Amino acid sequence: MDDAFALLRLQIDWGADEALDADPLDRLRAVDPLPAPAGAGVQRAAPRVVAAAPATIGPQSRVAAAERALAIAGQAATLDALREAIAGFDGCALRDTASNTVWAEGARDSAVLIVGETPGRDEDRTGHPFAGNDGALLDQMLASIGVTREDVMLTPLLPWRPPGGRPPSAAELAVCLPFLHRLIVLQQPERLVIFGNTAARTLLPSAAARRRAVPVWVEASMPGLPKAPAVLVLPSLAEMQRTPAVRRTAWAGLRLLRRALDLA
Repeated sequence: MDDAFALLRLQIDWGADEALDADPLDRLRAVDPLPAPAGAGVQRAAPRVVAAAPATIGPQSRVAAAERALAIAGQAATLDALREAIAGFDGCALRDTASNTVWAEGARDSAVLIVGETPGRDEDRTGHPFAGNDGALLDQMLASIGVTREDVMLTPLLPWRPPGGRPPSAAELAVCLPFLHRLIVLQQPERLVIFGNTAARTLLPSAAARRRAVPVWVEASMPGLPKAPAVLVLPSLAEMQRTPAVRRTAWAGLRLLRRALDLA
């Protein structure tokens, strides 16, 4: 009895959700013809068995989800409305596996928007961007130029962490990108600092997304913005944790940011 119950539990875990007949069904047998109606002089032909079409999934459904995200994001007139729209959006499976939605934080009227990579374990657990060791490193870096996280706006690339911290798929990026674009439009930043190659390649044209050994400001047009913001691409904070040598590149970029703030 225990073995039968364990076997049933295993089938449920594997996704079985429908009972089967006691005897196997021969789906290859010939279908019996329907009887002719009374008084009919012509024998009715046997009905033709047509296989059911598979459910429409894959590229078409992903495109529909991205279009719905674009429409929903475009209706948000304020940052609060955009936050509610993201929290209520059910078109991305990452929302179902994430512990929390990670939303932008900081000074809403700041001229600087900092965009990081996808949320990590600490961001997913707390619901705050740039949390944990990466957040502590960012705080130290900003403090070195006299800036705090309350002086800027911070946001991750995606509002949800991919399972296990895997890289996001192209479909997941396409679905979530309209929300980030709308955040940028509502924030209207003059300066955009991007940490990490994935975020840079997702947001910027290929030329602007290229990380340089010596950081420079580049102008990159954004959908919905009348003026292209100045963009700075820096190594990701996770990469800086693994390879301290790349912090030199980040430090050079932060000095450019400090100089830009002083001239503003």
